[in-house]
Amino acid sequence: MAFRVSNNLIGVLNLVTFLLSIPILGAGIWLGHRSDGTECERSLSTPIIAFGVFLLVVSLAGLFGACCRVTWLLWVYLLAMFVLIVAVFCVTVFAFVVTNKGAGEAVSGRGYKEYRLGDYSNWLQKRVESSKNWNRIRSCLQDSKVCKNLQEKKESFTDFMRSDLSPIESGCCKPPTSCNFTYVSGTDWNKIPTGATADPDCNTWSNNALCYDCQSCKAGVVATFKRDWKRAAIVNIVFLVFIIIVYSVGCCALRNNRRDNAYRGGWKGGYA
Repeated sequence: MAFRVSNNLIGVLNLVTFLLSIPILGAGIWLGHRSDGTECERSLSTPIIAFGVFLLVVSLAGLFGACCRVTWLLWVYLLAMFVLIVAVFCVTVFAFVVTNKGAGEAVSGRGYKEYRLGDYSNWLQKRVESSKNWNRIRSCLQDSKVCKNLQEKKESFTDFMRSDLSPIESGCCKPPTSCNFTYVSGTDWNKIPTGATADPDCNTWSNNALCYDCQSCKAGVVATFKRDWKRAAIVNIVFLVFIIIVYSVGCCALRNNRRDNAYRGGWKGGYA
C-alpha cells in the first residue's frame, strides 16, 4: 500500500525536531558546566536540558511511529502532544491573567517611567517579595550588570531626565524621583535626610549598593516580567495553533497505521 502523505509529513517534522533537540541539549549542558558562568546562567541549564530531552524523546517516537508504522509509538507521541497542547494553553491563559494589571507611571519632566509594586497582580508581588526568590533575582541582576550603562554615562541632569530607561534601570539603578536627591551621575546621587513619611526606598538607596533592595527595583523586575510574558503569550498562541495542526496530522498517521495493520492482517488471514 502506498505510503500515506500524513506519515511522510509527521516523519519530516519529527526529523527536524530531533535535529533541533541536539543543539538545545548541548546548550543546556554547556551552560551547566561553564567555569566562568554566573549562577543565573547555570540555573537555566536544568530546564533547557529537560526541554531538550523531551523534544528528543517525543520526536523519536513520532519519527519511528510514522515511518516504521509502529502504532504504539504513535500513541505515545500523540499522548505527549496532547499533554503539550494542554500545558501551552494553560500557561498562555495564566500569563494573560497575571499580567493584566499594572503599568509604569509617567513622571513630570522625565523621559522614563517609575514603577510601584502594589500596582501589579498579587501573584507576581508574592513571587518577588519572597526572600529566597529575590536573593536569586538580585544576584542575577548584579551579575548581568544591568546598571553598567548608567554608571558609564557622564551626562548632564537635563540629558538624564530625557533618558528612556528600562523598567529595571528606572527601579534598580537610581533613587525614586520623590526622594529629591541631588544628581551627580546616573548612579551617583547626593543623599539628603528623609523624614518618617518619605518613601522607604529613599533610605534603602546607596551609591554603592544602588537600589537592588528597593521596592521600586522589585516593581521594575515585575514590569519586565509582565512585558516579556505578554510577548511569550502571543508566541504561545501561534505555537499552539501549529502543534494542534501537527497533532491532527499525527491522528491521520495513526489511522493510516491501523488501516495498514488491519489490511495486512486480513490479507494474511485470507491466505492462511
